[in-house]
Amino acid sequence: MNEELSEKTYWEKKIKTYWKPFLVVIIACICLAIGALLVLIWYINTSPIGGQGTWTFDQWTLNYIVGFMIQIILWELLFVGVPAVLFFAIGGYLWWSRLPDEEKAEYKAREKKNKNRKRNAGGEGGGGLFMFIAYCIYIAVSGNYNAQFGSQPYSYWIFSWFYTLMWIVIIFGIPIAIILVIVYFAYWRKKSE
Repeated sequence: MNEELSEKTYWEKKIKTYWKPFLVVIIACICLAIGALLVLIWYINTSPIGGQGTWTFDQWTLNYIVGFMIQIILWELLFVGVPAVLFFAIGGYLWWSRLPDEEKAEYKAREKKNKNRKRNAGGEGGGGLFMFIAYCIYIAVSGNYNAQFGSQPYSYWIFSWFYTLMWIVIIFGIPIAIILVIVYFAYWRKKSE
């Protein structure tokens, strides 16, 4: 608790000392969020995938969704990501190069101390992305990767998700179960005896 409090007071002191750079960072983050939203709106209204925003859901295919997502990520990277990296890299370098040597040493010492702490990054660990990729593979194997969503009943798309999950369990679960049984008999059981 004391360490957390000292971290809080440390950063409060740094924000008061360097309020101008922190203000610039906050304004830049707001501008980046607005820019990302504008790129998204622009792409939805101009993309040939989706008929410039006029298609209905039944006209979409899984192939179009994957292509749309990849293209929007690339446009966001081009118009928002690259400028953000350049801005923060140059700004961070300029700020760091103007710091006194004592403060640089203090930052480095604090960073070294904080590296030893275990951090919980949260997040799902890519499970959702893995499931989506597996779902795309299942739909492609079924021959409906380019089928419009309206060409199949909605139950097909839902049950395909369950079948994908079933195949994931079969493909990964059975080998894992076999490995655990082998490990149990070869190592854990001998260890307990």
